[in-house]
Amino acid sequence: MDTFLYVMVRCLVAFLRSLPLPWVARLGRAGGELFYLLDARHRGVAQRNLGLCFGSEKTAAQVRALARENFRRIGENFASAVKTVFMSSEELKEFVTFAGIEKLVPDKSNRSVIIAIGHFGNFELFSRVAQFVPHLKPAATYRGLQHPSLDRFMLSLRSRSGCRFFERRTEGHALRAALRNQGVLLGLLADQHAGNRGLRLPFFDRDCSTSPASAIFALRYDCALYSGFCFRTSLGRWRIELGDQIATHENGCPRTVEAITREINHAFESAVRRDPANWFWVHNRWKPVKKAHTSKGLPTDQAEQTVVGDSSEAEAEGSTSMTNSKASGA
Repeated sequence: MDTFLYVMVRCLVAFLRSLPLPWVARLGRAGGELFYLLDARHRGVAQRNLGLCFGSEKTAAQVRALARENFRRIGENFASAVKTVFMSSEELKEFVTFAGIEKLVPDKSNRSVIIAIGHFGNFELFSRVAQFVPHLKPAATYRGLQHPSLDRFMLSLRSRSGCRFFERRTEGHALRAALRNQGVLLGLLADQHAGNRGLRLPFFDRDCSTSPASAIFALRYDCALYSGFCFRTSLGRWRIELGDQIATHENGCPRTVEAITREINHAFESAVRRDPANWFWVHNRWKPVKKAHTSKGLPTDQAEQTVVGDSSEAEAEGSTSMTNSKASGA
């Protein structure tokens, strides 16, 4: 069965690679529509989440329409991500624009930069930001697949951009060493349920377990911190936008992890409201947990360990990767 799955994935990737990007995007939307009709469980999750956030603003019919378009967008983005990984920067110019990248100017200390990103549009394209900031070395984390051959194949695809990948559960020490050396551009997904080890913070006025990864690493390694989003502008076309820098210190003192993470959540909520169908509504973001952690000051090594380097529930259910695999992570 594992060999069959590997062969099928290789064939699918080869097929999508051979087609023009607009065709791939259309096929992806058709696949998303099919899954909307067949996958009752995730259809229910998406409609429930949309109802929680927009039920007072939109009718039931509008919520269902948003959920359906969301499935189409997910299919479009998943298929397009396979195609765009093989496209050169020159080829991508027609389909992707970048805004706010000029904020990542080099400074004397060559500080590392963390971008808190989420499941917006074809977020795999964030690995291409590094082409505009050659003074920074792109990095990401990923969660390996159980199938070794498929895992190696997927990692080889993602590595085509020149981005360095760290396996969350086994290479936490290597990631921390890279951040200590400065000059790293690290993207961390910050919009998934983070399990019992996350912070319990509001998102759309409802508390949910939130990953503190971006704040913890930014404080620990004195990194500049930004939010970043991938917005769909039309079929198979996207706009990558870098938000304003998020302060990690105030009046000469470090802000709390909670305060920084709240600001990230606020930026994410604004991005979702801008284009609701663009986010990953099929994920159960508001899942209840038995307990939640708080982090008021500069994080300790133990707090950092809850983010990367072990097999915690936060890693099993959340995601801290710039280019998290559609199937597994990163």
